[in-house]
Amino acid sequence: MVLLKFELTYLLISNNVWPEGPGETSTFSLNYIMVMMLGELYVISFVTAIKVTINWMSENKRAAKLEKTQLETELRFLRSQISPHFFFNTLNNIYSLSLSKSNKTPETILKLSELMRYLLYETKPNSQPLDKEINCIKNYLDLEKIRYGEKLSLDLKVEGNTANKKITPMLLIPFIENAFKHGANKSIKAVFIKIELIIKGDILYFRASNSLPKPEETKTYLQKGLEDKQQGGIGIENVKKRLSLCYNKTDYELKITKDETEFLVDLKLKLE
Repeated sequence: MVLLKFELTYLLISNNVWPEGPGETSTFSLNYIMVMMLGELYVISFVTAIKVTINWMSENKRAAKLEKTQLETELRFLRSQISPHFFFNTLNNIYSLSLSKSNKTPETILKLSELMRYLLYETKPNSQPLDKEINCIKNYLDLEKIRYGEKLSLDLKVEGNTANKKITPMLLIPFIENAFKHGANKSIKAVFIKIELIIKGDILYFRASNSLPKPEETKTYLQKGLEDKQQGGIGIENVKKRLSLCYNKTDYELKITKDETEFLVDLKLKLE
């Protein structure tokens, strides 16, 4: 490049190929070569820096897009794990009612239809209005009340302003499923389940508590051959994973406690 510059300058412009130099230069000297190469190095370094920066920004953008795609894929997978489990429980309800030829079967099927519509068409976004999530919970609890009848003492409490609040869809249902799975479904005696949703500003205080059967009640339950058909055990771990993916660590606080008589879940969550 330096030689080409020298020849073109000498032939087309002037015999003095380095007019800004210390003196007139008409020969291809070592001093001329070194200074010209240093100038070209500056240009090459500047262009290289621009190219490296552009490549770095492009790679960062690609990595961020890939990470977002992977996150969305993982969240869809976690939601797909919840939905079959949820449907399985509800279909068990309808099956039990159909065996007893209950006149509540049509109502149950209608509520299941509403739940399916919600799960299939309204849970694809990463957040949903809190009102819709609460309505889904109410439908689920209504189905369970039909199933267990007077055996179940169920209390649902909702307080605070739910308008214009959003939450990750199907986030709370696993906790409620768990309350039925380890409470009402494993005891032959009356049990209680209490659900609380308290909204204060943009904070949701959720609590799900259920009574636990005594050892002798569980033993009697198993001796009678009333097999627990609830499959899984993925519910709580699943929702923990979704919390870590959808929210910052400072946006939620989950506490799960258990003693001989009660299982308790407390979730403090910052709403959108």
